[in-house]
Amino acid sequence: MIVINLDVMMAKRKMGLTELAGKVGITLANLSILKNNKAKAVRLETLDAICKALGCQPGDILEFVDGEEEGNGS
Repeated sequence: MIVINLDVMMAKRKMGLTELAGKVGITLANLSILKNNKAKAVRLETLDAICKALGCQPGDILEFVDGEEEGNGS
């Protein structure tokens, strides 16, 4: 599973949701969905804008975690 560590990078950059949403050009609701790992997908255009705003690489935000670590009982 892919985990979005947006909250970690935002904390490192001392940037809040409202400021980042303004810089990226997406709604607070959509940014919150990303931040809380509720997103099913993210557009590359959005990822590009987030990386530009935070001065980071996609790998600083996205992380692969083996699905077995989710506690699915297997």
